[in-house]
Amino acid sequence: MNALVSIIIPAYNAEKFILETINSALTQSYSPIEIIVVDDGSTDKTVAIINAQNSERIKVISKQNEGASKAKQIGLEHANGEFIQYLDADDILSEDKIAIQVATLTAHPDHVAVCSTVHFEYHQNYLEQLPSTHEEKYLYTTNNPVEFLINLWGGNGNGGSMIQPNAFLTPISVIKRAGPWNTSISPCPDEDGEYFCRIILASKGILYTEKALNYYRKFAVRNSLSSLKSYAALHNSYQSILLKQEELFKHNNSDNAKLAIARQLISIAIEAYPRYSKLTNSIIKEVKKLGKYKFTPIMSGGPNLFFISNTLGWRIARLIQYYKK
Repeated sequence: MNALVSIIIPAYNAEKFILETINSALTQSYSPIEIIVVDDGSTDKTVAIINAQNSERIKVISKQNEGASKAKQIGLEHANGEFIQYLDADDILSEDKIAIQVATLTAHPDHVAVCSTVHFEYHQNYLEQLPSTHEEKYLYTTNNPVEFLINLWGGNGNGGSMIQPNAFLTPISVIKRAGPWNTSISPCPDEDGEYFCRIILASKGILYTEKALNYYRKFAVRNSLSSLKSYAALHNSYQSILLKQEELFKHNNSDNAKLAIARQLISIAIEAYPRYSKLTNSIIKEVKKLGKYKFTPIMSGGPNLFFISNTLGWRIARLIQYYKK
């Protein structure tokens, strides 16, 4: 008998896309699955749409609004599967995504499976889009989780990238070793990053499943943490990176590992400036503990802004960018 897979979907006011997401879970070629939707205090028709599916495979848990990481943790606590699939409430999985990854993980216990992600805008036909060629450079099979993270975070001088969380399929055994979602850093654009840092480091390796696909909806009308620039979000991102540093340095504190952390800290320091200059200064002090790294603004603006940054300093360049918004 096949192992049960739990698909955990945190949902908040997701009425516009939740049906498409649920259908992508229900139509997976793999069986058996259970779908756990944790409604995070929605005020729209999200729950009604889900209940109308009248499927025994769907369990809805309603709670007050406390954020995505809390919702995912509650979903995890109610999951019975040997493998866990997280899925955002407006995204889509390819039909064979879970089947391909379960087969791969069954042959390689205690590993984590990852696939490519197709980014698409809400008005586009996602089946006509292709995966990000930049992100795919960072997806590969390896039995060295530490090096995988260092490379992903730009520690090898390659710029770095990100992995959208739906791309993973994780054995519950690895999740138990990694520990629960850290709700103390919510709201935070890097909640997933901190969690999957621990997941990857708790695994025996990463398995890239080339034919599986994750479809990530861009610019959808959602309560997207990735767009939050509040003090709380930036401060919690800073704390998240420090937590990732702590976990990574347990295994490797080489110059490349330090660069991987410094790049992330620098990005937050620049984003916080000038609105939260005290936070920026605190982060800069932390970066200096890691070594001498140039503060290069990761910002749009073209060659003129790049020239200003190199001649007058990144703070001047950032001020120009900030006040032009």
